[in-house]
Amino acid sequence: MNSGGGFGLGLGFGLIPTAVIQVTNLSSAVTSEQMRTLFSFLGEIEELRLYPPDNTPLAFSSKVCYIKFRDPSSVGVAQHLTNTVFIDRALIVVPCAEDD
Repeated sequence: MNSGGGFGLGLGFGLIPTAVIQVTNLSSAVTSEQMRTLFSFLGEIEELRLYPPDNTPLAFSSKVCYIKFRDPSSVGVAQHLTNTVFIDRALIVVPCAEDD
């Protein structure tokens, strides 16, 4: 019996389902529209935030993106894009707690 409410981890380590991913190691040239296009194939996007934003006048060496899907099952699918080269860097996709 699983008392943790997760996926078969009967050790009390309940996995809390999340609909949010963090995408790191992004090229400084990437735009929010490019990220939306790439990840929209995996599920309906409720919210997307790219840091620093597209209109920032300062130059940065990399960016980070947070994407909230309407369906939490899209998070597992999105993780399969880890190590996919996008523009000039390999993406790192990890689940992220929604209240962080």
